[in-house]
Amino acid sequence: MLTRVSLTWKSAVQTGVMAGAVLLAACSNTPTIPPPSEVPLSKDTISLLAKKGMQSGSPIFVRIFKEESELEIWKQRDDGRFYHFKTYPICNWSGEIGPKLTYGDRQAPEGFYSVTPGLMNPNSKYYLSFNLGYPNAYDRSWNRTGDSVMVHGNCRSAGCYAMTDALMEEIYGLSREALKAGQSSFQVQALPFRMTDARMAREKNSKWLSYWKTLKQGYDYFEKYRVPPNVVVCERRYVVGVQAQSRPDADGPCPPFSRPAMTAFTPLPEPAEVDVAKGNKLKGIANPDLEPTLADINAAKQRQSAQAIQSMPGMPVANAN
Repeated sequence: MLTRVSLTWKSAVQTGVMAGAVLLAACSNTPTIPPPSEVPLSKDTISLLAKKGMQSGSPIFVRIFKEESELEIWKQRDDGRFYHFKTYPICNWSGEIGPKLTYGDRQAPEGFYSVTPGLMNPNSKYYLSFNLGYPNAYDRSWNRTGDSVMVHGNCRSAGCYAMTDALMEEIYGLSREALKAGQSSFQVQALPFRMTDARMAREKNSKWLSYWKTLKQGYDYFEKYRVPPNVVVCERRYVVGVQAQSRPDADGPCPPFSRPAMTAFTPLPEPAEVDVAKGNKLKGIANPDLEPTLADINAAKQRQSAQAIQSMPGMPVANAN
């Protein structure tokens, strides 16, 4: 026969078990927070993709412009051509316009790069990143050295292109979805500036003019056809818009090429406005080695406001240098 004490103890145990079960049930309903690399695209991003006739998993193409501190993402649509999705301000980058040459020169690279799934870094110490793959075959043919050159978050740079964490999360997510959907790699064109004829004319005395003329071929090809050009490296040079009939050797003679015929770009209907993400450009304002201060951010905002006013019709245009 159970005593009053044993009955009380049994009741207490049952109460504890029930409370534990309730607690476990409550815990099981707590949302699991995914790591930054697996954060789903936001509702706003998905909505913008739909507005522009794009799919989250459709192939992407990336352009970087140093002088303007801008990174663009383009997405492929049903006609096979690429359309502008969004422009992102680059928070900071180190060095000047001109290619990266050696390890430790603190230059961000310029050239044609290809990002594969293996170059995506979900565990970057700079929040998230993808490796550009520098030095590529062209860089190596010129004995250029360095490694771990990234597009990443944290707004700090020692030879990389640094975004804010929030913008890097979206850029990483768009890249991730395209690779998950089957794109084997995506091209990144890292360019010194927007390579218009007028801007190039200002560099007629630059030691990099010949190199930049080759990069401009890739810029012009995309502007004309809205398809990233195939780029081959041979004879220590980039050859743009060709298909090699045998495996090219970066240091050897170029193999026979074919040049696929491209039809003129006839755009599908798309929104007239150009979408630009909000953010500050701190190049020339903040030390790229350090976290930006509030004063750095305020100075960037003031400079961007002044540039916006200056670009209004009727205002004199400042020298970009």
